Amino acid sequence: MSQATGWMWQTLVVAALAAVVTPALAQLELRVMAPAAPGGGWDQTARSMQQALVASGAAKSVQVVNVPGAGGSIGLAQLVNSGKGDGRLLMVNGLVMVGALLANRSPVRLDQATPIARLTEESQVIVVPVNSPIKNIPDLAAAVKANPARVTWAGGSAGGVDHITAALFAKAGNADATKINYIPFSGGGESLAAILGGKVTAGISGYGEYEGQIKAGKLRAIGVTSANPLPGVDVPTVKSQGIDLVIANWRSVMAAPGITAEQRKALVDAVDKMAKSTAWRDVLKQKGWSDAYLSGDAFAAFLGREQTRVRDVLISVGLVKP
Repeated sequence: MSQATGWMWQTLVVAALAAVVTPALAQLELRVMAPAAPGGGWDQTARSMQQALVASGAAKSVQVVNVPGAGGSIGLAQLVNSGKGDGRLLMVNGLVMVGALLANRSPVRLDQATPIARLTEESQVIVVPVNSPIKNIPDLAAAVKANPARVTWAGGSAGGVDHITAALFAKAGNADATKINYIPFSGGGESLAAILGGKVTAGISGYGEYEGQIKAGKLRAIGVTSANPLPGVDVPTVKSQGIDLVIANWRSVMAAPGITAEQRKALVDAVDKMAKSTAWRDVLKQKGWSDAYLSGDAFAAFLGREQTRVRDVLISVGLVKP
């Protein structure tokens, strides 16, 4: 064998070995479930992941499917019961689902799914219709204290972060949190229509979900639930207006139960690659989401602590029985 021929064979062998040992992230064909109707935060997160996973080379293709209902418990049931062992299926979820599963007494549990990663964190914003007589947080607090049942709140699913925020707002304002009149919607589009139409007193969601309508002057933002003012956002905090309320929504991604350790690692690796990409950083900036990335076992431990914390909060405001 000539030296040139030897080099040629060596090159081919190295290339073949590289093809075998290189992680097949770019070959992943994934489905990402948004367990809610189009337009809301979970749907936005799923579709943002779809773009960033492909743009970063973490996946070959990504399909988004919507499975709305019951605070995500219908989607979770599908993940747990129909998706078992499917290493190409992911589901977006977050703090909303933790509370909604408790409030709805769901027969499926979040710990039946496989934790992959926490992605983002986002402060809540409280908005009112633009022609509302309520101009600020003290006005809203006074109305809630005078008659909690008369003030109607629009937000996501029962027991979710929006519902928790409304209850904690009432509690911080010395009103009866167990009497709040909260109207849950399965998608952000539906709750937005109710607020724009003046059918509710106030609405609660992540700031990014209402940002467009706020900037267009179609909604009046009266307070954000962050500890400090949000960069580039001209809305005072709820706390600075006399109501001691600070809360943030986090969103994450889970996989199906029954997947192998290798399948879980492939999914964690893919989401890790996405989270480090320029494409994902651009999404965070565009949406106004804070990076709260935490993956693997560390995220699983966090999730366990959050389930305990949320249950305690829901019991304290009467949304869940002890």
